[in-house]
Amino acid sequence: MVVRSGEVLQRIGKMAELFDDHSPLQLQAAGTFNGKAFTLVGRLQYKYSEGTWTEWYALLADGSNAFLSEDNGAYVFTTPQPQQRELPPAQAFRLNATTAINGKTFTVTSNQEVALLSAQGELPHMPELGRALAMVELRSQSAEAQAGVGDVLSIDYSTQPPSVSMGRAVLLEDLKLTGLRDESDKDEKARQFNCPNCGASLSLQLATSKSMTCSSCNSVIDVSQGIGGELRHALQDEPVQPLIALGSTGQLQGAQWQVVGYQHRMGTDPVDPGEQFGWDEYLLFNNKRGFIFLVDSTEGWSVVKTATGAPVVGSNGQSANYLGTRYLLKESYVAETNYVLGEFYWQVQRGQRTSNRDYASGNSLLSMEQSSAELTWSVGSKITSDTVAQAFNLQGKKELLKRTDVSPLSSVSNPLQDPKFWMFVFIVLVLLSISMCSNNCDPNVNNCSSSGVYRTSGGSFGGFSSGGGHK
Repeated sequence: MVVRSGEVLQRIGKMAELFDDHSPLQLQAAGTFNGKAFTLVGRLQYKYSEGTWTEWYALLADGSNAFLSEDNGAYVFTTPQPQQRELPPAQAFRLNATTAINGKTFTVTSNQEVALLSAQGELPHMPELGRALAMVELRSQSAEAQAGVGDVLSIDYSTQPPSVSMGRAVLLEDLKLTGLRDESDKDEKARQFNCPNCGASLSLQLATSKSMTCSSCNSVIDVSQGIGGELRHALQDEPVQPLIALGSTGQLQGAQWQVVGYQHRMGTDPVDPGEQFGWDEYLLFNNKRGFIFLVDSTEGWSVVKTATGAPVVGSNGQSANYLGTRYLLKESYVAETNYVLGEFYWQVQRGQRTSNRDYASGNSLLSMEQSSAELTWSVGSKITSDTVAQAFNLQGKKELLKRTDVSPLSSVSNPLQDPKFWMFVFIVLVLLSISMCSNNCDPNVNNCSSSGVYRTSGGSFGGFSSGGGHK
């Protein structure tokens, strides 16, 4: 590592070895963004509580610079932003709070302590390895709502004053990149290791995986530090068999997806802990589109993806607006991961708990998931069980896949025309009569018994947001 100060070069020693993340990107890869040519000339690898991510330093043809952030199987292209006023300290940014920066409103989605793991190539300032620093991330709806993207604003407190960059989610194919690493360049042997619990031979299938499960003993293994790092693990009892097998491939949204992960989650009413419901999430991967979630809940199947921007939530929290659509709150609950299988791009752990809110607009879905340090939004829509069966060639399991499927009646504007409305009224009347019996019961006249807890819905839409959301 050599540092330049004016015309003076100073050698300061060797940089820590890079963590091999098997990225398709490499130094000197070139592409275009918004019509401007760029070349990747530097690389920074960071660590935070959920794992690691990479910032690629890009030099544009006009002499300006930018960063291509790589994390969670997704990419965000960011450019430096000048500041119109002095920024407050990192601790002033509260998670889920809104603030205005350069005249635009943003929601704070991440405020974490991070550290630089390693660096490579040409960099805009001197990297300080291992020093803890604050990194704040904010998101907003994009002015170009029809594009279906949002803005990401990052504040890096490693410099004074803090550096600020603004970005948008991009697909590698849209950047028209050349000089990418070939698949043959990956060292497959480096991705094989033994389970730290039972010793079974395991092999990672995805370059971005930060945790996986052992197929022999079902242990959850943390691989966020790389295969050569310490492999922490947690045991799981009572193996669960998902309806859609890991490794299965299916055609959804015009692309071929592979099932790489599965988790069963439980939702709990924060007011009434005795009221619980469960759902399943399948993590699907496509090498060009990244990750989406196929969610199986008692209210039906849905396909959702982590959103780049942040919706505008109403003052009472009962509604949210995102990209021109108004969603109404359906349910708030605490979500907990009970069982996992396969590989995940975030550091999934059994027993992880988050605060969730599910919103809906017809068959369109919107979900917020918040942990202690990060807030993630996801957006998607309901699909029918027949679509799932056809996509994954599961015609023999059609009956097992059936749920409260999407139907034209779900969008009927007049509820009096919906048979489900009258069924709901009937059930409510029955429950009221039972309640009256239990509250005013004379054992000499009636057959009295204790009543349980009833749910008028079959569960939430199922926490269709998951995983780390950093960029």
